[in-house]
Amino acid sequence: MIEKDTIRLLRECDAGAKMGVASINDVMNHVDNPEFRRTLEKSRGEHQTLGNEIAKELDNFMDEGKEPNPMAKSMSWLKTNMKLAMDDSDKTVACLMTDGCNMGVKSLNKYLNEFKAADEKSKDIAKKLINMEQKLSEDIRKYL
Repeated sequence: MIEKDTIRLLRECDAGAKMGVASINDVMNHVDNPEFRRTLEKSRGEHQTLGNEIAKELDNFMDEGKEPNPMAKSMSWLKTNMKLAMDDSDKTVACLMTDGCNMGVKSLNKYLNEFKAADEKSKDIAKKLINMEQKLSEDIRKYL
């Protein structure tokens, strides 16, 4: 049971980290403020680094990981592009990113509760990703 929950939690973290990178990539060309851009670039790098750590952990279980849900990714892309088409501003980007961070935090906490038997290392990874999402959300509030 421990191994099964560990793999499941790591897969969800893998999908979450990938979704974070993709979301930042989707909005980066719409950011005007250099400080805001640096904040997003830093977060993207952190998501990629954690994603690499997650991939190594999954490799230990001979698991390929998980891509973000295609429907969720498509809906996110559509929402992003529609909102930015109406208002291409840093404020809109901050709003979209905050919504995404909040969804990530909610989902990851749900998976932490669902996969209680996961090992401590995978739980720590999930908590690290949650903290990254919360920090990004806090860091970009000033652009709302």
